[in-house]
Amino acid sequence: MPELCSNVKMSDWRFWWRFKRPAILNEPVTLTGPGDVPVAETEQRYLSFSVDISLLAGGYWWEGALNSQRGLGTLRVTPLKLQSKKLDRLIKLLGPAYLRVGGSEADKIHYFSQPENEPNALTLTRQQWDALHGLLQRNNLKLIFTCKYGLFKRKQHGRWQGSELLELLNYSQQQQYRIEVFELGNELNAYWAFHGLLSQPRAKHLARDYDSFCELIINHFPQARISGPGSAFWPKLGETLRPVSNITPKFLSALRYPLDIVDWHYYPFQSDRSPIHTRKARLHQLLDPKSFEDYRLYAEQLKGLRDRYQPQAELWTGETGSAQCGGQPELSDRWASSFWWADQLGLGAQLGQKVMVRQSLIGGDYGMIARLTLKPRPDYWVSWLWGQMMGTQVYAINSSDKAVRCYLHSAKQGRGKTLLVINLKDRVVNLQLPPSWLATITSGYEMTAKALTSRRVRINGKKVRFNRGKVRLDEFPAKTFEGNLAPYSISFWRCSKSETPD
Repeated sequence: MPELCSNVKMSDWRFWWRFKRPAILNEPVTLTGPGDVPVAETEQRYLSFSVDISLLAGGYWWEGALNSQRGLGTLRVTPLKLQSKKLDRLIKLLGPAYLRVGGSEADKIHYFSQPENEPNALTLTRQQWDALHGLLQRNNLKLIFTCKYGLFKRKQHGRWQGSELLELLNYSQQQQYRIEVFELGNELNAYWAFHGLLSQPRAKHLARDYDSFCELIINHFPQARISGPGSAFWPKLGETLRPVSNITPKFLSALRYPLDIVDWHYYPFQSDRSPIHTRKARLHQLLDPKSFEDYRLYAEQLKGLRDRYQPQAELWTGETGSAQCGGQPELSDRWASSFWWADQLGLGAQLGQKVMVRQSLIGGDYGMIARLTLKPRPDYWVSWLWGQMMGTQVYAINSSDKAVRCYLHSAKQGRGKTLLVINLKDRVVNLQLPPSWLATITSGYEMTAKALTSRRVRINGKKVRFNRGKVRLDEFPAKTFEGNLAPYSISFWRCSKSETPD
């Protein structure tokens, strides 16, 4: 039997064999409803990413860990070196973007000073804070910072003071550092899972603490935006336990200060490290279009809550990755894991999400860049091609087959539109389009790989190489659109006219 990664289960072999067999069928799929009026618009920095504070400061992380403990990996790592020319070049290819610094240890970290009675406490040093802002300035990034909520007894909730945060805020003012977005705490509706049941704040107490947080931030950074509550949603479960963790509606309704951003966290799959398994990261799940639909369900739920309680706020997906708890080893870093990402980028934009923050830029099995080698993974190249091709205006379009996903945006450069098509099928698909629209599609870029578990991808049949940061679209001869899509492919097609005919 041909070699495949050790993580692929026996139930997934059928997908591998389908991928390897010759594609002889041209299955017709019809695309309809290409609109001329935008249905949504994203920020220019829509595709954004995170660096976990555990990596930044040298906390507990995922590589090599076989399980999790209170939402963390079990191995401590050295702090990430941010002064790296190669890392800068990799980031620049994805910019402009927001960079979020958050994660589970954001609620237990200390700022600048290590407590005398905690010799092993995770501490963010001034040097690390300075290096982070150097990275931001060099690479045209805007910072989203998750401030410490803290771990304290339930009777203390609703009395957050932020005294630990003051030193960081004052120092940042002195250095004239810019922080674009502040949020308080990481996944506050999941404290029961990460820090114990007694740590779980009630919604009304959390709202009171957020009001105190807003006052503090406004006094120091009046131009910054405030985001919340960053609630974690699980596939098939949503916010899970009622009434313990289903706090978002009451929180949004109880706030005295209006939010600028209502954000949420979502992972479509769980790794084997995760203590909760509602949809395990397995090859057949990664290729099942049904796995992608929970995102739509919860995004629409959150939109309804936003519209009712915080109508002035934007909607952001504040954290997302392929699989909770660091990603699935030998799967989240492969080509098979790029389909959900391309689809969620398209679906999120269509559903009105202004920003999509990927966990993570670097580190873990779900990182777009490998931490130890700084090698870009397949998801990195999907992100790069999205950034090259997809503009901010979003248009309606529909597919007759759920396994052929399609999204339509304005073109990134110049007039016209870009059509994104994701083929989850193991065979060639022939797109059926109105002749008037078909004539507008000129050329594009089709991403494929030798196998679903490949670490390397191809664009129009040519291997993608980093080449010291000098990757350009014109290195890949544009492919003429003939209506056919390769099996298991992600493609971006140029529509030449500014108005796509019906």
